[in-house]
Amino acid sequence: MTNHSETTGSSENGDIEPTAYDRHGADHQVTLRTPAELADALPYLLGYRPEDSIVLVALHDRGGRGRFGGRARLGIPAGADDWASVARQLAHGLVTGSERRGTRPEQMIAYVCQEPAPGESGRQVMERLRPLVQKLRTECGRLDVTVIEALCISDGRFWSYCCPIEGCCPVDGSPMGLPGTSVLAAAATYAGLQVRGTLRELRSRLQPWETAAALEQEAALDAAGSVLVPRLLDDAYRADVAHETLDLARLVLNRFVAAPPVSGALRSDLRDDELLAHDEAATLILGLQDRTTRDRAAEWMEGDEAVPALRLWRALARRCVGPYGEHAAAPLTLAGWVAWSTGDDLEAREALAMALGADSDYLFARLLHQACNEGLDPESIRRCLRAERKERAGVGESAVTDGSAAQGASGSGDVQAPVATPTASRRRRRARTADGAEDRPRSAEPDGSRPRTPAQGTARPGGTRARTSGKSGSRRRDTCKELPLQGSNGIEGDG
Repeated sequence: MTNHSETTGSSENGDIEPTAYDRHGADHQVTLRTPAELADALPYLLGYRPEDSIVLVALHDRGGRGRFGGRARLGIPAGADDWASVARQLAHGLVTGSERRGTRPEQMIAYVCQEPAPGESGRQVMERLRPLVQKLRTECGRLDVTVIEALCISDGRFWSYCCPIEGCCPVDGSPMGLPGTSVLAAAATYAGLQVRGTLRELRSRLQPWETAAALEQEAALDAAGSVLVPRLLDDAYRADVAHETLDLARLVLNRFVAAPPVSGALRSDLRDDELLAHDEAATLILGLQDRTTRDRAAEWMEGDEAVPALRLWRALARRCVGPYGEHAAAPLTLAGWVAWSTGDDLEAREALAMALGADSDYLFARLLHQACNEGLDPESIRRCLRAERKERAGVGESAVTDGSAAQGASGSGDVQAPVATPTASRRRRRARTADGAEDRPRSAEPDGSRPRTPAQGTARPGGTRARTSGKSGSRRRDTCKELPLQGSNGIEGDG
């Protein structure tokens, strides 16, 4: 497939003529002929530098020349016993995903990327991962797709597992070029593509704190849970919690908007963390465990609302510390949704994958993750959310519950107008029956089911199970009426 010399003269084995992403069209094309150029291309294909990763890249035949298609990535399992199943999952996921999009790959390129452990060399990493690469090639072969090049990238060097010429490639590997100095890097920059650091750096914006402040946040979550959880489980007060959660979220969004801008992701995140108090974060995290509240928050997905909303969901994900890790599924899913809605597929996939890591049964995250990987247009979901907001504004509900009636009618952002915290006067009064007993309103879920208390059993028709997580015992309800799409495999990629 590629020439293993560093010259670019002969092309008898065929070239790869890709664009880093097909949507950039044919104006930005670079021909890659050598393993060195393929190794250099990987960060531009993914948008970040992968670590501890297996990556498969599909190739499609275009007039006798290969063209990059879908990409898929999985972490390298620590135990070699899991390598066969991971190789099968990755190969099957990329091939079937490509088939659903109508473009079955003819060939594959495989990468394994891992830094040496203490006392280990890059060459030892390459040899240790050789059986994994062989399993990848075998699984692709079973699907009638040939792996024409397989590379190991470690310690600033790369090795080819497919070079047929003995003595062609250096035993200790070939050095990677300096980042940003290749022809592909120049073409990618011209096309507007950026490499956003490493995968670890991208995920660090969404991972829970591991500092001393995490203990303070955990204590705040415990305190908020003792107050909010009984109200969330009581139908008479559940709607009030939703109103208060959304109103508090708007106040924090206003605070984010008013803050002076700073440069750099780390400084921006630190600034947002300082603007969000522990008790506020706890109230928002617990309030978002309610599906209806979460869906209302998902409406802040475009225009002036999107950027501060994404900042808030990241900040809340970082506050899901200690035993509250499962609670991160809600803010991570919202972060992934806003990122996808605004065109950042990379952060969207990572945030949604992390949401599924926090809770593999979180239906909203599963649906969004697959839709994003399938390359679907998020506009259909945006239209649905806009219609719901407009319908609420049309019947005057927003004016009563969240002060956003004007926004819903005009389309201006909620973020720009601070809303006062709800008062006790908003609370609904309980009607009494003839015998003096309190008749609590029966607040139904959109699918017709009612929230349960622990005494009501463990199953609810039409919805997923409600589970207890964290010290507070708060329970998240995720009763989306949509059914999961077939073929979802949780692989990060766009194939």
